[in-house]
This record gives sequence, structure tokens and C-alpha cells, in this order.
Amino acid sequence: MNKKIRLLQNLVWIVLLAVSCRQSEQLYVKEVVFPEGATPEQKIEMASRLVPTEGQYAWQQMELTAFVHFGINTFTNREWGDGKEDPALFNPTSLDCEQWVKTLQKGGFKMIILTAKHHDGFCLWPTKTTRHSVASSPWKDGKGDVVRELKDACDKYGMKFGVYLSPWDRNAECYGDSPRYNRMFAEQLTELLTNYGTIHEIWFDGANAEGPNGRKQEYDWQLFCGVMDSLQPHAVRAIMGDDVRWVGNEQGLGRETEWSATAFMPETYPGAQVENQKLGIHAQAKDLGSRDLIAKASRLFWYPSEVDVSIRPGWFYHASQDHQVKSLQKLVDIYFESVGYNSVLLLNVPPDIRGLIHENDAARLQEFGEYLRTVFQENRLLKGEAFEMEQGDSREFQVKPGVTINTFLLGEDIRQGQRIEHFTLEAQIEGQWQSLAQGTTAGYKRLLRFPDCRPEALRLTVDQSRGRVYVREAGAYYAPVIDGQQVDFRSGDIPVTDWKIVGKVNEISAQPARQAIDNDPKTFWQTEGTESIGNLTVDMGKVYDIAGFTYMPVAGGDNAGIVFLYAFYVSEDGQKWVKCECPGEFSNIMYNPIPQTVSFGRTYPARYFRFEPLQEIKGRPFVKVGEIGILKK
Repeated sequence: MNKKIRLLQNLVWIVLLAVSCRQSEQLYVKEVVFPEGATPEQKIEMASRLVPTEGQYAWQQMELTAFVHFGINTFTNREWGDGKEDPALFNPTSLDCEQWVKTLQKGGFKMIILTAKHHDGFCLWPTKTTRHSVASSPWKDGKGDVVRELKDACDKYGMKFGVYLSPWDRNAECYGDSPRYNRMFAEQLTELLTNYGTIHEIWFDGANAEGPNGRKQEYDWQLFCGVMDSLQPHAVRAIMGDDVRWVGNEQGLGRETEWSATAFMPETYPGAQVENQKLGIHAQAKDLGSRDLIAKASRLFWYPSEVDVSIRPGWFYHASQDHQVKSLQKLVDIYFESVGYNSVLLLNVPPDIRGLIHENDAARLQEFGEYLRTVFQENRLLKGEAFEMEQGDSREFQVKPGVTINTFLLGEDIRQGQRIEHFTLEAQIEGQWQSLAQGTTAGYKRLLRFPDCRPEALRLTVDQSRGRVYVREAGAYYAPVIDGQQVDFRSGDIPVTDWKIVGKVNEISAQPARQAIDNDPKTFWQTEGTESIGNLTVDMGKVYDIAGFTYMPVAGGDNAGIVFLYAFYVSEDGQKWVKCECPGEFSNIMYNPIPQTVSFGRTYPARYFRFEPLQEIKGRPFVKVGEIGILKK
């Protein structure tokens, strides 16, 4: 009996010692600075103990957040306004923010971020800083406040709320006069963070251009951060902030290897640009946290990834895109490649001119939410709750008898750090172990997809890690195959068979101009690198009444040669030309290089058209055109 008591006492002592050691392990919250002379091994060990703040952890747990792009652009049918819009155009007939909230909750979303001000400078609240706001519109006789209505709806239904305030303002005459504009922007920020209760996320992009005076604005991020610190200290700050990092694209794609413990310094920090350049990293870089990179770094940041994408091709509502809402399959793929890649998904859903989320978007969101709830309602593993592993360890899980699986979930307890560098998953089928899938980083959540199977057991092996691994959960699920395909982009309404190139064309012989009108997006026209970018003149064979055109960048991810500024002309006889009324810029095409649809707002009789590129996105002396199409309505 005494032996058993002593054995029990020893076991208790060992457990208490293990717990004590774990509790005494020093954790670094949000940032860790390496001591001078630290070895790569010492840096990796310290990196393993970098953890999020409470706010960052709560943000990560949401998984799904929504962007709502709504404003004057909704009524001008543009992506980027120029700040010259008449506020009288803003007049939603049936604005219902409760409909927005309830629709997004059906999709599983936990927070809404509103574009309180976009680049056009039009404010969705009655600000004291400018007349370019809802107060100058006929909506509710100038007494409306979209920010207030959405915040009240969020509070009513338990939805978190965030604001996006564009630092670039194409309406403010003081933009470019840096001290004056910074004071005005700080006043706008103060209004939003003072008058609407708790704000959960403050979202800034780094958009910057010249002001009316020709000078480039220099933002005072220290001033803006001071406003946030004093008024909403618990709000997470995204993109041009130090809590949440932009993934680097607007296609909804995360990295398979996504480190939240990263060497990438937030761009609002003094010296960030120099430090990031020294390490050779930027927002789009594939490697932000590898061992090799950490060996060169002087400090690391807990700076998790947010993946943003729109449910439609554009960010603001356009009636022409009502049938281009992303398919359920596409949204599910985005979920697996964002949330399933250790990121939070920020999906944009733009309300229409009525002030409602369109029926097509609403139906898709409901399908999306129901699909995810169906897939993840039942963990088909037995005992997949929290456990710990060391590098090289394997752990076996029994699978519920007779079930089919095709998805594996692995989530670390990131409150103890992000530590898994590579893992392997095997399945025991008819008594034999076989490789099923493998992954690199896990982080808060990693999802692996593989062919349908009915294993008796699964085996997880941590091939490489940064010390001891703390797993929050493991799970096996079945994701059903989805019927239905994505609606393709409509390149144009007029057949191109009889179209002919007219006049001399600046081109590289391997990419002739004809390839810009061959109805094949895989081919393209490229101009030579000369002083003149050149233009494309086309004879369509007969006169049509045309209402717009489409421009398709080159497919494949190479953004070099994308047109930014352009002019478009039409002619009935090839002699007398009329310049069409259109924006003249493909807004946001650098970060969202999708096919562009341009509507003229009227029709022009035309047999000939001329597309004249004026500027490439980075000022290069050449352009590439994947496809040009003509719209009749």
C-alpha cells in the first residue's frame, strides 16, 4: 500500500512540475526583439514563444468578417470616384442595415466593416469636416447617417462592427498640404471613434496619390495611432496598423505556408520600409517567417494575415455583375485557402442602389453558411481535443466506424505560439497505413483536402517544429462535392469574326494586335517599349449602337503591362472621331487585376473604335491587352 501511495505521490509531483515548467515559460506578446549576437537556434526558440494579444486572438477566432463597400460610387457605377460627384446622387430608396446584418449572419460572418469614406472623399456620416457627405444628399433630407444605422443594427443582432476610412481623399482641397489634411483626417477619425460606441476593427489601406496642388500627401500615422489609442484602444488595426496584416492580393488567396510570427515590420512603424527592404520582404512576398529569414531578422511581430476579396468582380455594386456573383464552389475554395491557411477571410458584399444586399448575393451567402455548418458540424474523429506533441512524435486517432472523410483540420493553441513547420497525415485503410496529405504551417487553423476515403484510423506526425507543439484541436470531416460552375466573364456582345485591325499598330511580332480581339483570353497584344505606347483601332464591319467596352488583362498573374489610364474613341466612317464619356482609369486594377467593364452612360453609333492606352500601372513604356470587347447594353 505504501508503495502505491509513494508512486501516486511521485506521479502527482511530476505532473505539477510539468505544469510549473509550462507556466514559467516566458511568452512574448505581439513582438520579440532578439538580443545582439543571438544564434539562429536561439532566435527560433524565442520565435516559438511569440503570441498574440487578447484582441488579436479574439479577431482570429471570428474567421469570417465582411466588408461592405457602399457610397457615392454605388450610384455613379464606378470603382474609384474622383471626388467631383454631386452628393445629390446618393439617395438609396430602401436602405435597410438590418437586412445587411441578418444576411451576413446567415453566411456565418461575425463582423461588418463599413467603407465610411472611400477615395472619393464622400462620408457616410454627417461629418463636420466636409460638405461632401450624406448631409448634403437628399436621402432622409440630409439627416441620415449610414454609420449610425449600421452600428445600431450590429448592436441589435450581436454583430461586431468596424470602419474603413480611406486616407486618400480626392475631394479634399487640402489633400497634399500634409499638416492641414492630417488634422482633418484625425478629426474624421475622432468623430467615428467617439460617436458610435465600441469599434472592433479600424481598417486603413495605404492608398496615396497627389493632391489638387500636385504635392503628395505624407500621412502622420503617429497622430492617427494616438487618436486610436485614446478613443478605441481595444480595436484591432488592420493593414496600415500593427494588429492585422494584408495578405498581399485581393483574390482571396492565402499562403500555404502562412506565419503569424513574421519578420515583416508593420508599415506604420518608423523605419519599416528600410528594415523590410533590408530583409527583402514585402506584403506580397511568399516567405515572411521561415528559419532562414528569422536568422537575418532583428525582431519578429505577431502580425496575422487577413485575406480580402469581393463576392463580385468589383468592390462596389454594379448591376452588370448581378450574374457574376461567385459560385458556391468558388467561395468554398476561398474559405479553404484563407481560413484554412491560417488567415481570416474578409469578404466584400456590396449593397445595391436600393441600399439592400442584392438577392443573388444573399442567396449565395445563405448557401455558403449552410454548407460550412453542414461540413463542420460533426467531427468524425474520436478524441481530437487538445493535446501536446514534440518534433518527431506521431499520434493516432480512431475514426468513427464506416464514415467517409476528405478533410482534415489541425489547429494550434496560438496562445502558446505558432510552432508547427511541417506535418504528415496518414490513413489506415484495411489495416494498411498509407500517406494521405501533408502540410507546412498550421497556426490557428489549417485545412487539408484529399480524395474521399473510409479509414479506420488517422496518424498525425509532426515532422518539424519549433519546440513543443500545443494542438488546440484536430478533426476529420466530409465536404460534399458542389454542383454548379462559376459564370464566366462576358467579353462582349458583338461577334469578332469580321473585325479587322486598321492602320499601323505598335506591336511585338510574337504578340500581334489581332490577339486582342480574337475572343481568346489566353492570347494577347503587347506593344514595344518605345516612346509611344500605341493604340488599337478596329473596324467592326458595320455600324452598331455601343454602350461600353470590356478590357481583359493578360491571364496568369503577371501584372506587367496592365493598362491603368486610357481613352476610348468611336467613329462611324473612320475619319471623324468622338471621344467617349468614361472614367479613363481602371480603378484598383493593380491589386485586383480582373476583367474590366466600362459603361458610357449612353450609346454611340460606331463602326470603328479606338482603344488608346495612356499609362501602364507602374509607368512602364509598354502595355499588354488580353482582350477588348464591345457592349451593346
